[in-house]
Amino acid sequence: MRNPIVTIYMENGSRIVLELLPEAAPNTVNSFLFAWRQGVFDGHAIERIVPKDWIDVSYSGFHRQEGQYLIPYEYKLHPEIEPLPSDFGCVCMGGYGELGQAGCEFFFPLRPCPEHRGIYPVFGRVLEGQEELLRLKGLELERVTDYPYPEIEVNRPVIPQRIARVEAELFGQEYPEPVRVAHRELPECWKN
Repeated sequence: MRNPIVTIYMENGSRIVLELLPEAAPNTVNSFLFAWRQGVFDGHAIERIVPKDWIDVSYSGFHRQEGQYLIPYEYKLHPEIEPLPSDFGCVCMGGYGELGQAGCEFFFPLRPCPEHRGIYPVFGRVLEGQEELLRLKGLELERVTDYPYPEIEVNRPVIPQRIARVEAELFGQEYPEPVRVAHRELPECWKN
């Protein structure tokens, strides 16, 4: 069985190719692919860059109701799985503390992040496009002033960097909808 291959086509013509790792984070991979089937990522501008740390593709659930859901933390759902280390060259899923893990808000670490292990699951690796991540890291940024958590610094590119579209090759495999968290409360940054 081959792992899914995802290609993120950026509006500037570059691309980032990912191999998803269902054995390392099965529910997270299911969630990413569920969001992809909904078209959640297409046309989205990258929302947050912390140049020494990571590139958050979204903190708003992609401004789409289809992307605004939470899933259980992967390693609470699958305690038998050993979390992979978070480092440059991988892709991780975000989280919201007690609320749960983000359903589809993924990010790219720009350094070794041992503090992520067991919290923000590594669910894929970058096969091509590391140079695009380094280009994004070096962009001119501006501070976001309306982010609802003032203790967290949020910067976005001065010139928006958009995903044109995302394509996936599943090699004939089926991936179910993710297990979701039943909740009433949403993260504050999804409410705007």
